[in-house]
Amino acid sequence: MTEQNVEAKLKKLLKQDKIQLWKAPYSDDAQQPGHEELQELAERYGAVLRIPGSEVAGALEVIRVQALRRGQRNHTFRETNMATVELLLPRDCSKDSKSKMFMETRLDVTAQELMDRIAEEVGLKSFKVILNGKTLNGGLRLDQQGVCNHSKMMVLKASAVASAGAGQSTSQDANPASQSTSHDHSVQRTHRGFQILSERDGSEDLQTTPFLEVADQKGNPLKIPHKEKKALILAMGLHEKGRALMKRKRHDEALCHLLQADLHFSECGSELLGAVDNHGVLQLDIVWCYQALEALSCLDDGRERLRLAESCFLRCYGEQQQRLLMIKGNTGREEALFLRLHLLQSLLAFVDGNDLQSQQQLNQVELLYARLCPDAEKMTQLMLLGFSEREARLGLRACHGDVHEAAMLVSNQRQEREELKQRERRKRQQTKANLAVLTEAGYAARDAAAALKRADGNVNRAFQILLDASQTLATTDSETEQKLQQLLYLGFERSPAEAALALADGDVQSATELLMDNWGAIPSLATPPSEEEPSTSSGSTAVKCDQRRGPADDSELVNEVLEDIPRHEDDYLDLTLEEELQLINTIKTHLSRSLADGHGG
Repeated sequence: MTEQNVEAKLKKLLKQDKIQLWKAPYSDDAQQPGHEELQELAERYGAVLRIPGSEVAGALEVIRVQALRRGQRNHTFRETNMATVELLLPRDCSKDSKSKMFMETRLDVTAQELMDRIAEEVGLKSFKVILNGKTLNGGLRLDQQGVCNHSKMMVLKASAVASAGAGQSTSQDANPASQSTSHDHSVQRTHRGFQILSERDGSEDLQTTPFLEVADQKGNPLKIPHKEKKALILAMGLHEKGRALMKRKRHDEALCHLLQADLHFSECGSELLGAVDNHGVLQLDIVWCYQALEALSCLDDGRERLRLAESCFLRCYGEQQQRLLMIKGNTGREEALFLRLHLLQSLLAFVDGNDLQSQQQLNQVELLYARLCPDAEKMTQLMLLGFSEREARLGLRACHGDVHEAAMLVSNQRQEREELKQRERRKRQQTKANLAVLTEAGYAARDAAAALKRADGNVNRAFQILLDASQTLATTDSETEQKLQQLLYLGFERSPAEAALALADGDVQSATELLMDNWGAIPSLATPPSEEEPSTSSGSTAVKCDQRRGPADDSELVNEVLEDIPRHEDDYLDLTLEEELQLINTIKTHLSRSLADGHGG
């Protein structure tokens, strides 16, 4: 990190002085360094930055070599169309300890071809390649996905199952046993589990069928269009799985889930995203994974994500958090998000060579840390009253360390949650009773549930919806019967006549010609083979298909993903700040030398 800081400062000075290290007198025709000129430049810049000349000389040589190689790669690309991409490898890469490697490739080849080469040269069995926060699709060409000469990409380890079906590289000899053990970590499995939940609305089987609702900051269910609700549940579900993996320090797997969540958030309307802080928290979590993976080469993507996060928080909470104060009555817990935000901003500023800006951000972080780090004695007092560690921590933060106020707040929150549960329980009991009324009247349970949903739970309106639907169906059946009678009058049998009308979309003339051409019979191809049914072209049919395959499979998936749904809506705010303190101390150590020398960058 210090090396990047020094190099960033030197690049600014070189640009300011219009010095090109790859040209004379700093490089000769054989691309060898001009030792005297470089040493003189190192002494001059060392005095400006107050850094030993020997250290500056080493950094200048690194910059010079990088510039020469970049020029060579540009020449190669112009002459041969062979681009060079930079790969940031996993820290525990099996081949060697190098964190980066460069690879030449054409850009009109599929990403899978590049990944096959990475698998061979690096020795990874299963992985994803990330460019600008997006996972490369193995089936698409590199240039179609924004890959260009000098692109920087992350290589993330992933489970074999997580890679399957997404165009990612997997080992050819991966055994089924190892694949099955990684099932619960796959993005696809998590995605499928939340997809099942997103299709449920709580009116099918209230006793045995889990479902999810999207709620506001106080836990009240929100009414949003089904399409947006489905995308939001998928996004939030993948986000929660990613956060669960972050807690287990499995940041590479977490990042895979978080980036997939980001894709689904993009399917939600901007009005919805502007009203909730979920998208901002996700951006923060993605950048936190970047720093945990030491992927500081993702600076451009990280900067933009932190900008989005800050904008989201200010929009949702208010410039002085006044909107949050109006909604929740306090602001202390959300300050943990701002602590992490400013900490990451401090880190990026330092890597960029902006020491003063980094220190300013770090000062804010330390003030927040002092305020948010709970007093051990006060925590003990609250926990002796029967509150959990999480409740005690969040309560003290919300009440700025006042034990009495914190106890009152947590007690009130418990009561509010219990009242909300009671309301929801009564609502579900009423829904169940209304369903019973409709099904006893002869309507199918699924039709009754759909009608109740359209009628917002009003049983009388649901009856009218079902009655109107029955009349429409009866009218359609009557018209079909009349057409069928015409065909029967012509001497055709009922079964072939029905099949012919279906194939002819109800057109009597076409159905007649079809029957005559086939001597009154319809070929067996008119009925699709059973193994091709049902179609999965729509979401509802896909769910039905999986239920036919076996409800146990769905139940296993749903139970698996529900394990990662926190039981408390403020779980994302419950940061212990242990990891944050480690990063605070790391940045302070790196900053101390530069600022002590009197140069802030």
